[in-house]
This record gives sequence, C-alpha cells and structure tokens, in this order.
Amino acid sequence: MGIELREIAPHSAGMVEPPCPAGTRAMTRGDIPAIGRLFNKVFRRRDRAAGQDLGRYIETVFFGSPFYAPEQGSIVHENGTGDIDSAILSVPMEFDASGRRIVARLLCAFMVDGKGGAAGAARLARTVRAARQDLCFSDSASPVSADHCVVGGGYILPIQSLEWQRFFRPLAAAAVIAGRRMPILRARVVVGALRLIDRVLRRWSPSSKPTGARGCQAKTASLDEFLRCAAPMLERFSIRPTWSKSEFDWLVNVASMNKNLGALQSRKVIREDGRTIGAFLFFGKSKGLASILNVLCEEGSEADVTAAMFACLDEEGYAVALGMAQPFLMKAISRQRWLCFRHRGYFCMVTRHADVKEAALCNDIYIGGLASESWSRLLTDF
Repeated sequence: MGIELREIAPHSAGMVEPPCPAGTRAMTRGDIPAIGRLFNKVFRRRDRAAGQDLGRYIETVFFGSPFYAPEQGSIVHENGTGDIDSAILSVPMEFDASGRRIVARLLCAFMVDGKGGAAGAARLARTVRAARQDLCFSDSASPVSADHCVVGGGYILPIQSLEWQRFFRPLAAAAVIAGRRMPILRARVVVGALRLIDRVLRRWSPSSKPTGARGCQAKTASLDEFLRCAAPMLERFSIRPTWSKSEFDWLVNVASMNKNLGALQSRKVIREDGRTIGAFLFFGKSKGLASILNVLCEEGSEADVTAAMFACLDEEGYAVALGMAQPFLMKAISRQRWLCFRHRGYFCMVTRHADVKEAALCNDIYIGGLASESWSRLLTDF
C-alpha cells in the first residue's frame, strides 16, 4: 500500500495539525480494505484494491474464530499519517498444554510496505516475542522471519518444516505438482496422457504401487467421525489442539472454502476386528493431488495406518499425496518407496512457558494440518 500524501489543514490560530502518533494496535474490520491492498502489494506484486472475495475471506478467517478477541487477533502498525504500513495476520486456536488450556496464535502473514514499513515491522515483531506469548507459531516462515523468531526467543521445529511427497503415478504426479506454478501442465488432457504412460510404468516397476497393511482397511468417514477418532488419539501428546466441536466445525468450514485443493474428506483405518486404529483428513482432487492435513493413530499403529492410507489413496486413483512431516510418523512414512522430502518453509514457535518449549523440542507435540495454515486460501488463491 502506497503512502498517501495529505494536505495539512491550518487551525484558526495559524497552527498546523501535528501528525498522528505512529504505533501498533489490534486490527479492526474497518482495516480490511487497507489490509487487502497491502496483501496484494506484498504477496501478489500488484498495488491495487482487494476484491470483495478477498475482503470477505479476510473477515471470515481473522475475525470469525470462536476464540477471537482483539488481544488474540491480528495486529497492524500505523505510521505518522495514519496509514497501515505493516501488519501481522493471526488466527487464535485453543491448545491443551499439559492439562491446561491456552489460546495460541497462528501467524498467517507478516506484511511490510517496503522500506517505509520497516520501523513498523520491527515494532510488530516485538509484540510476538516469546516473553509475551503463551504459544505463537507459523508453519510457513521465510528464512528472514525464522531468523527474527530465533532472535525473539523462539525456535524452529525442523521435522515439521519438511513436506513428504509420495508418488503413485510418477509422470502425472510431476505434472500436477509443477502445475501449481504452470497451470497448463495440470490440464486434463496433459495429465490424462501421462497417466496412460504411468499405467505401463507401474507394470514394469510394481514398487510404485503401495502395499496395504494386512488386516487393515481404510474406509470413508464423516468429518464428525474423524473428530471422535482424533480426541483419544491426541492424548498421547502433551501439547495438542483442543478441537472443541465449535472450533473444529469452524475450521472445517473455512478449510472447505479452499476449492483449489479439492474436496475436504476423511477416512478411518479399521482392523478386522472392527477396531478403529487411525484416521486421516485430506483435500482430494480427483486423479490428481491428495493434500493430507492430519494423520492420527493409536500409539504403535503408525506403520499400519500409514500403509493403509497410501494404499487407499492409490486405489482411489490419486497421482500423488503430500503432507507435513510429523516426528511420530517419520519411521513409518520413510518405509515407503517413491517417497521424498522437501523443505516447505520454517515451522517457528515462541512461548513463554518452559514446559511447552521442552515438550515441543522433545517432539511431544501435535501441530499442523487444521492446527496450522495448510488449509488457507491465502496460500493458493487470490
């Protein structure tokens, strides 16, 4: 957003009105047009007003959470002329931290209007230092933001900073992934032709087809069923999202708005005796990409649940599946053939609580998927 030049109106006594004092404050709904324009300028490299769709989305995501309060929400910085020159957009989320409830803040975007916003950005950064936060995190921080996080008393979760990719139909998968930057590559005719070649390659190289877990099967489940499965499976972690019914329903609602990633759906993994040992939540685009948000399981069932998940996604015809790496799943995930890891952005955290920091650094934390920014349209749209 450019700096607006204003005339300074003289007072009747001949004095000029002093400039407004610069400072930080909570974002209000009245700031949405300025925030939308700043988002366009910083992330889309176009200095123009935000469309109605972006404005509505900003209001829904950053003012709609059941735990929203001004002190838990987004922050803006106004310069001396009253214009917003930098902002941090955040979503409050409730977590269970060793038996006590805390409201964490998911940082979704740190926006600075060029060099003119540098001073404001520094002031904003000081507001999210560890000494002031119960829990504050970002799952897609840039190297510069990650450095600021560490300077402010935070730390980086290296495993959650990775993304795994499991290829089922390698040529079609390459087109689908590259198509996120070059849309023509994910055209139906291109992907369809590559899938025909993949069919031949899969006969020559059967290892691209995942092997399911003996005695286990993944079955379609409702989102409510996923939530019922998740609650007891999350208890193994000292730090975990609470996912009350109201918050889970709200998160599912805003996640479902991301049509670019496909339909939001879930599966549960069931043993032959009828016992549910795991569940996963994902976006799926038919014959294309399966974006895994959350994978949960009973302790000790990681290998069976991930094997059943990959076999299910392969049978449903997806070309590739990807998701955030999680420490408790690394051994099971790494058994897969045709799987690789890539850096997805730094997962940064700050907290003033020593027990929360210790649990996170010891991998005694569940975070990511719905409890992160992975579902946001700000990453894939507008």
